[in-house]
Amino acid sequence: MPRLKVCGINDAAFAIEAARRGVDYLGLIFADGSPRRVTEERACEIIAAVRQTGKSPRFVGVFANHSVAEIMRIAKTVPIDVIQLHGKYSKDDILQIKTSNIEMWQLFLGSDPISIDPILFADAVLLDGRDGTRSGGTGKCADWSLVAPLKAAGRRVVLAGGISAENIAAAIATGADVIDVNSSLETSPGRKSVALLDNLLSAASPYLRITT
Repeated sequence: MPRLKVCGINDAAFAIEAARRGVDYLGLIFADGSPRRVTEERACEIIAAVRQTGKSPRFVGVFANHSVAEIMRIAKTVPIDVIQLHGKYSKDDILQIKTSNIEMWQLFLGSDPISIDPILFADAVLLDGRDGTRSGGTGKCADWSLVAPLKAAGRRVVLAGGISAENIAAAIATGADVIDVNSSLETSPGRKSVALLDNLLSAASPYLRITT
C-alpha cells in the first residue's frame, strides 16, 4: 500500500492530529516565500510536540534552491528524516547531501523518465505540478503518466500536486509509493484543517493503512 504525506506543516496542533490519524510523512517547508514556510526553531518545536505523543511519522524537510551548505546545516539542526529537493542540483550536489545519511527525494524536472542522471542517486523521485517557474506548491497536478515508467525503471515515486479527496483514489491507482497532499487541506494558504484532513482520509481509507 502507498504511504501518505501531508506537506506544508507549520502548526504543532495540526501535526499532532495528523500523526494520531496515522499520516506517514509530515512535510516542513524551509523555502523562502512560501506561506507554509517554517523557521528552524519552529520546525524543531513541531517535531518535539509530535514525538511527545509517542507517534512516529517521518519528517520531511523541503528545500527549494538552497545551497548544499545550507541544506546540510539545517539537517544537522532540525531532526528531519528525509531531505526533499526542489530545483536543479548536480550529481555532485546530491552525492554531497547524501553524506548526511538522510533519505533524499529529488524533484523530477525532465520529461524522459529514463534520462534522470542526478535523480539516479536519490532515494525517491518526486513528481509535482508546475506553474511557470514554480515547480511545486502550485496546487496543479503533476504528469501522472510518468509514474508507470519511473516505477518500471525501478524508482520509488512520490506523487504530489493537486491531490485532494476528490482524486486521491485515482492518484493511488497510478502506483506511486507516496501520495503527497498539501493545499487541498487548507482553508487559506498555510492554514491546515483537521476536518479537511478527515475528509481526505475517509476517501482514502479503502486504499491506505490509516486510522480515521
